[in-house]
Amino acid sequence: MKKYRLFGVISAVCIVLSILYSFVGNSQVPTSRVLLSTNPPLERILPFEAEAEKPQSPVTLTLQAVDAAGKSLANAKISLQILTPPRNPWLTTDFPIVEGTKLLQINATAPDGKLEIQQMLPIRGNYQLLVKVSPLVANTFAAYEQTLNLNIRENPIKYKYLVAIAAILLSLGLLGGWIIGGQEELQQGEIAPQSVRLLLSALTVVAIITLIVINISAEVAEAHGSEHHSNSSEAIAPSSQKSQGLEINLEGDKNATVGKLTNLTLQVKDAATGQPANIALQVKAIATEHNLTVFDYKGIPDEQGKLTWLEQFFDGSPHKIEVEATPLPGSSRQFTPVKVAQEVEVEAIAPPIYIRLIGLFYFTAFVGIGMAIGLLIQHRRKPQPRTN
Repeated sequence: MKKYRLFGVISAVCIVLSILYSFVGNSQVPTSRVLLSTNPPLERILPFEAEAEKPQSPVTLTLQAVDAAGKSLANAKISLQILTPPRNPWLTTDFPIVEGTKLLQINATAPDGKLEIQQMLPIRGNYQLLVKVSPLVANTFAAYEQTLNLNIRENPIKYKYLVAIAAILLSLGLLGGWIIGGQEELQQGEIAPQSVRLLLSALTVVAIITLIVINISAEVAEAHGSEHHSNSSEAIAPSSQKSQGLEINLEGDKNATVGKLTNLTLQVKDAATGQPANIALQVKAIATEHNLTVFDYKGIPDEQGKLTWLEQFFDGSPHKIEVEATPLPGSSRQFTPVKVAQEVEVEAIAPPIYIRLIGLFYFTAFVGIGMAIGLLIQHRRKPQPRTN
């Protein structure tokens, strides 16, 4: 009887192990996926820097849809959403309004299963790329979704600035603590020694000036776009063109707000028949203040002759959307390039008051730490009274 029981236990264990192995085996079966590559390489990508001395270029993001065997999927539709890093109120970035928002959303036709865009990444942190791949021809492959992560490091020069500012503030606090700790005897009618009163007055003035600078800089940032827009007089292409048998219309929001998406649509038709035209398109979003390209996409319209995308303009300056239509290689339809364009006025949003106060808190903390160190040093230098 014991033999049968032992045999039963062994059989049950083997069955359980077989089931577990089948689950592990299924989880390791290759599936369709999206491959992400960047140019420059990930370790060399830095976030956007306002008023940078060197010219900046957007990051090239290449998404390749492949099947389980690693072969590129043909005739695919790729939908991409780029989500910015989440908010961190204690360690804000240069564009706190952009944190935790959607940077881009685009639906692209990918005959070779590849989507390539150039996008300026405004802040440090972990970006999420939500990708959905579906077939243009029904039942050619199963649609699937994938989430990719892109972790952008902070510009090292920011850490150098932080160390320099912290050293200055600590030194000021250390000097203040040294003076207060070594205060002389009070004169008749004095609340505090003259050196201490001068120091406290200086610290009060510094705090007031810091608050004024923070608030003025916020107001300047809010008016940033309108000031530069009034200075822009560059002529741009019309938003609608009928040329060489083509009708091209660029439509969408003409007013945008930092932190929110802007809707944009391009419609391409045959001027004679009104049917969708299959041509090559290059779309650019250019910050006109410094003639800086923040978004670039080359592709083709969908089966309805449309290209639709939603984009956030994280910089508060005016932008220009520019589209150039060219013939596809080997196409029977040949024409000289046609351009359409549209200006977008961008409203800058000043950071909330609590973010400004957090910065002031850090400045004050550095001074306070330095002052505590100065007081401690003076306390240890003073001779302690002897006890009998």
